[in-house]
Amino acid sequence: MKIRTVRASLAAAAGFALMAGIAACGGSGDGSDDASAETTGNTTAEPSGAPADDAGPVTIEHRYGSTEVDEPPERVVSVDLPWNDVMLAMGVEPVGYAIDAYMPEPGVPWQELPDDAVAIDGTDGLPFEQIAALEPDLIVGTFTIDDEQTYERLSDIAPTIASPDEHQVTPWQELVRVAGEVLDRQESAQEIIASVDGQVAAVADELPGLQGRTFALAQYVVGDSMYIVADEEDGSSVFFQQLGMEMFAPVVEHGRETGDSRINVSAERADLLEADLLAFLVNGGDESDLADIPGFDQLPGTVAVLDYATVVGLNTPSPLSIPYALEQLRPYLEQAAA
Repeated sequence: MKIRTVRASLAAAAGFALMAGIAACGGSGDGSDDASAETTGNTTAEPSGAPADDAGPVTIEHRYGSTEVDEPPERVVSVDLPWNDVMLAMGVEPVGYAIDAYMPEPGVPWQELPDDAVAIDGTDGLPFEQIAALEPDLIVGTFTIDDEQTYERLSDIAPTIASPDEHQVTPWQELVRVAGEVLDRQESAQEIIASVDGQVAAVADELPGLQGRTFALAQYVVGDSMYIVADEEDGSSVFFQQLGMEMFAPVVEHGRETGDSRINVSAERADLLEADLLAFLVNGGDESDLADIPGFDQLPGTVAVLDYATVVGLNTPSPLSIPYALEQLRPYLEQAAA
């Protein structure tokens, strides 16, 4: 395939919770005609999704057991970006929300957070005292609640919901479904899922050439190594699969061999980037650092060197980040489909 490289501006970020924490590290529902607004920056639930007065206790199963929520919460603290977005999409303004300290100013481009909400920086570990001071009646998180001890400390503060599965990144659709149960807004949750999935499906219909094409989502941490998503069931992979694409087979095989959902390889392994579409971040540098990757300029597919925010939106997807990332990625998708 002829090399077709299109580049977006690069964020000079020093780190990236990559691929859900600098290597530490999909489903559609039926919606009505008045479903949530299909915008790239703000997909929120309609007021009709307000919780019912007679909502009863809800039990949510997750990787550390189960959590019972007696009634729809009023003071929610989110400790990672996907849950920030899920709550905002559901019409709930968290009293405390996670920030990505490496996100360039002016912040997450698809989020509009309330001025009186408290920013929580978990770069050096979750600030438990700060979270407790917010007096939450619910705490939600996924990859930031990365061990049972963290879960238990948060649970001592308020009922806490962790990842529903063992994947590093949970498909955002599942988080929305959980939010629908907890908030007693199941109809709104289905409308949001249908709205965003509908936008992805529309692009898939418009670009049938994407069917069967391969993809890879990766970053190069300048001066370190490359990290590539290798789990086909990881939440970051669902978006590409909804477009009809398949994860680049050598990456899948490497992940199965190592047991890692995000493989860590040296910059010499450009052969693992030879997908039909490569979504790529230069983390902590700029385009000149691509010279550190032998053969990068000879990759045979469409190479999308993206900015930090867009790759975060793809890597830890949400109902708000996917429409934004889809718009940013559209030119590259068109080229890959040609």
